[in-house]
Amino acid sequence: MQLPMIQVQLQCRAQALLSLAAALASLAETCLSMQGLTQIHARALRSHLHDHPMVLAKIFRFAAVSPFGDLRYAHRLFDQIPRPNAFFHNLLIRGYSSSSQPCVSVDLFNQMRRKGVDPDGHSFTFLLKARSRMKGRSDDVHGLVVRLGFSGYLFVKNALIHMYAMIGMPAGARSVFDETRAADVVSWSGLVAAHVRAGDLELAREVFDAMPERDVVSWTALISGYSQASRSREALELFWDMREAGVWPDEVTMVSVISACSNLKDGEIGLEIHRYIEKNGFGWMISLGNALIHMYAQCGCMEQAWQVFNGMGRRSSITWNCMILACANHGDAEDALDLFHRMVQSNMQPDKATFLALLVAYAHKGLVDEGYRLFRCMQREYGIEAGIEHYGCVVDTLGRAGRLEEAYNLIISMPIPSNDVIWGSLLAACRTYRNVEMGERVVRKLFELNPRKGGYYMLLRDIYIAAGRPDEANEMEQTMAADGAFKTPGYSLLGG
Repeated sequence: MQLPMIQVQLQCRAQALLSLAAALASLAETCLSMQGLTQIHARALRSHLHDHPMVLAKIFRFAAVSPFGDLRYAHRLFDQIPRPNAFFHNLLIRGYSSSSQPCVSVDLFNQMRRKGVDPDGHSFTFLLKARSRMKGRSDDVHGLVVRLGFSGYLFVKNALIHMYAMIGMPAGARSVFDETRAADVVSWSGLVAAHVRAGDLELAREVFDAMPERDVVSWTALISGYSQASRSREALELFWDMREAGVWPDEVTMVSVISACSNLKDGEIGLEIHRYIEKNGFGWMISLGNALIHMYAQCGCMEQAWQVFNGMGRRSSITWNCMILACANHGDAEDALDLFHRMVQSNMQPDKATFLALLVAYAHKGLVDEGYRLFRCMQREYGIEAGIEHYGCVVDTLGRAGRLEEAYNLIISMPIPSNDVIWGSLLAACRTYRNVEMGERVVRKLFELNPRKGGYYMLLRDIYIAAGRPDEANEMEQTMAADGAFKTPGYSLLGG
């Protein structure tokens, strides 16, 4: 029996829409930018396929969790879904768990439960990740995991171990680990990381040595721990052990290894690691290029630092900042300023770190007025608010040049609270220039901040002695003894 023409047409239309839906879903899955995604979404809206389950899921997934996505766009989409199920809740919770607003994940999870949508194990893994990045207690989430019956899921237990590791509670991580019947390499690695973050490298090594098998995460956690604790030789030895064990390092591993070389200030070892990076295909990674620039600068190998910088096909703002700071610390103010101009010309936005590096460059060369102009320019032309470190650098520079009154006026006009470090820097300059009157004014400010730091008494006593006023110096010693002040060393923000 032949179907009526209208029915055939409807079937063809339905088939065409189904094909279009599949095509749109496929495009969303392979999309590489939000611009592309918005075009796909617009086509879906025009075709009335925007609420097709497959199309909506793929569009939402990209916006929520892709590195090229847009959480705000995803959230707007989420708010337009009439009855979002656990899948959509989980994706948005996951997206916010890795964002600068992990607290939104907690809000979404609570909202999910209020709406009567049951969470699953994945809901908790993303929630626990969010809580690992937030301040405050997290045992309430752990209790909820147990009450709702998810404590038997291995991947949830691993997320709990990771959370306790990230918030610096190794005892909590150990407790969960000991309750885990079939701990896997992820469980063990989480426990290693917990002890590393707590600063207990001996316990971390004990756990590491007891592991039935080790993955790149466990090796990297311990290498990073040694490197951060300035136990650089042990970090490098462990790295070579890792390679002999046949475990392939990742980007994080290599950054930690380069950091260990920086701590040692050993250019030969650094060059050996650099060769390894190039030989094994890590050279394209921006983070490793940045770390190599810093490492070579620390070792005094500026020629190699320039070679790495010039050889980088792509650069981030951190790359530019690393090279500017390297020039600054080696007294190359002209190169630092030239890099700054090149950075701006390449449409890379300078940030607080950029200007701090430039201020350091001017300070090392004694270019006081130039540094002061840059300081004003940072706020006026680039809209970057100065932090205490920027003010401190300018105060230190003015103090070294003997312009004590200007330094004092700058501190008292700061729109942010001062601290004992910035006043201590000015007091050190008062000693250099034997300025008793300014020294007394500064010490009064320091007494207000911390009356028991005896190092400031000592500096003022030295100023009295240098100015040929021994009576005041003796009186200062008696005041120190009466107040029970203890000595703390004075120092410059720039060293020296």
